[in-house]
Order: sequence, then C-alpha cells, then structure tokens
Amino acid sequence: MRGNGKASFWAMIAPGPHNLRVYQVLVLALVFALWYALTSPTLLPPIYFDDPNQAAFFFGEPQKVLARVWNWFVSGEIYRHLWVTLVETLLAFAIGTGFGIGIGIWLALTPQAAAIFDPYIKALNAMPRVILAPIFFVWFGLGIASKVALGVTLVFFIVFFNVYQGVREVSPVVLANARMLGANERQLLRHVYLPSAMSWVFASLHNSVGLAFVGAVVGEYLGSAEGVGYLILQAEGVFDINTVFAGVLLLTVFALVLDWMVGIAESRLMVWQPRSGETERL
Repeated sequence: MRGNGKASFWAMIAPGPHNLRVYQVLVLALVFALWYALTSPTLLPPIYFDDPNQAAFFFGEPQKVLARVWNWFVSGEIYRHLWVTLVETLLAFAIGTGFGIGIGIWLALTPQAAAIFDPYIKALNAMPRVILAPIFFVWFGLGIASKVALGVTLVFFIVFFNVYQGVREVSPVVLANARMLGANERQLLRHVYLPSAMSWVFASLHNSVGLAFVGAVVGEYLGSAEGVGYLILQAEGVFDINTVFAGVLLLTVFALVLDWMVGIAESRLMVWQPRSGETERL
C-alpha cells in the first residue's frame, strides 16, 4: 500500500501534458526570484561582495532589466533592431541551407569530386568562423551583407554534412526497387535522394537556424550600426549592465520564437516521412 501511495504521488507530480507548462513557468519564476534576492542589497547579507550594491552592478537587477525591455517596446526603439537581426538570420539560414543542400547532394553523388574536395571542406570546417568576420567587414562593409556572410559560414557546414550523409545512406533496397520500376537518375534524385536528404536537413533544422541567429548577432556585436547585438555593444561601452542583460533576455526569447517556428514548419513539412522501419518493409 505504501509503495502504491508513493507511485501515485510521483505520478501526480510528474510533468504531464497539462502541468508541464506550469512547471516551466515555475522554474522561470524561481530563477527571477533568486536573481532578485541575490542582487537586492536589503534581502540578503553580503555573500561574495563586501558592498551589497556591487552585486547589482555586476549582475543587474531583474526589475530594471524587465523595465528596460518594456521601455524598448513602448517607445518602439527595438523594432528596427529586431527587424535587422531577423532579416540577417533568415537570409543566412536560407542561403546557407541552399548551398549546403546543393553541394551536399552533388558531392554525395560524385565520389571522385568528394575525394578531391574532402580535405579542403574539412579544413574550412575546422576554421574558427569568428576570425572571418573582419574579412567580411572589409569585403561587404558593416551592413547586413557581412552578417549574412558570417551566418552562412555557420549554417552551410551543418546542412552540408547532414545532406551528404543522408544521400549516401539511402537504402540500397529502395534504390534497387526504384530502378526495377524504371526510374531514371532524375527521378531517383527527386523521389529518393532528395527526400532522404531533406529528412536529415530537418533533423538539424533547429541547429541551423540557431547558428544563423548566432552569426547575425555576433556580426552585429563585432561591428554594426543597428541590430540587437549593436544595442548590447553600446550598453557595454557605458557599463550599463541592465541594458546588457535586457538585450541578452530579448535575444533568448527571440531565439525561442525562431525555434518554435521551425518546430511548426517541421511538423507540417515532414508529415510524409514514414516511421522507422516502414521503408524497409515496403
């Protein structure tokens, strides 16, 4: 009886479809409450800093951070910067994904070309992308183009390797059956290779859009005149820690919204994908 009671208790508090969001909101509220308590000079005695006000100077104050975000939206100042960051992210994601899919399929279907370019692709992938930012600034200026170029270098390789692997791992049974039914190379590309490659692309879609976002923000931070990364850089220059945390908080929410949108697109576009094992049985 005691064991059943414990099992019922844990089953009751376990995150289910109805109370999962409640638990997530509670965790967020706990984080902000702890942040407020640790940076308030009156709630807790000094733990790390001798002066209680130093904690707020280094870590900001959540109420002021939220107020700064609110003022951004009320004044309308933030919309232009958010739009610039969004355009840079979407362009980097689209261009990087397009190049990754095209070159990945080409090299996967031409082993000789893959063998020739293999060391160069590995060398470029191992190169830290941040060191390319000054070069892109010289080539494309401090506008959107340099941020898009930096984001493309981040997105391309993750899409390329997924597409390359997806095409190479197409089931031989599926290829043999398609050829027996009279499919030519163009039909194989459209109905066999591309669906297999797109399955791998969507598997890495969340990482791809995240890297495009990182490329845009890092590019803005290193050199720009607009964008959320630019706002953070300006705030750091005057030691405005609350504005820095406001920018970080805004970027976090923005990234979660992008990830949510990718999840919606993935669930709608991947309806056709068979479950594991169904292809082989067919």
